[in-house]
Amino acid sequence: MLIVVTGPSGSGKSTILRHVMRDLRGVRFSVSHTTRPRRPSEQDGRDYHFVAKGEFERMVRRSAFVEWAIVHGNYYGTSKREIAEKGKAGDVILDIDVQGAKQVQALGIAAVFVFIMPPVFRELKRRLKERGEDKPDVIERRLRTARREITQASHFDYVVINDKLDRAVLELESIILATRCRLAVRRDQVRTIQRSFE
Repeated sequence: MLIVVTGPSGSGKSTILRHVMRDLRGVRFSVSHTTRPRRPSEQDGRDYHFVAKGEFERMVRRSAFVEWAIVHGNYYGTSKREIAEKGKAGDVILDIDVQGAKQVQALGIAAVFVFIMPPVFRELKRRLKERGEDKPDVIERRLRTARREITQASHFDYVVINDKLDRAVLELESIILATRCRLAVRRDQVRTIQRSFE
């Protein structure tokens, strides 16, 4: 199963996903490619695959991405290979921007789409500033983008409002666990059990 998680920069997607990855078995994180500089707290191959612009553009020409976009002046993309490899071991979570999530939706790929929202605009602004990893002009650009992105929440299957971290984590975990119980997901298992009753 593919779980697409999106929301404005600073909404807490990465923090929530770290907790979910620790708590739930059978969930793999799809590491996106990006051309943006690595932040001090980030590790190549864990948070992102950090690549040069030329390499990213070569991957685009080879149709290596399920989705890709230019966000805040940098390229971001999810490789087909990453999803295929991680999918062999269980559910795959994509942490992508709203543009990318809309691309995945447009492809008609079977997935669950989750939008993470901050409780209010001023809280998002506070988080971006306190993160201390972006310059003021970058923060302002992220806030302008967030104003546009927040209007897209109604186009997603689920909305998690990240006002309390523990509750937001529990909500996302509940969405994943409930999705695993859908008949469409368990159809083969159900048929096997039904045959045992014949």
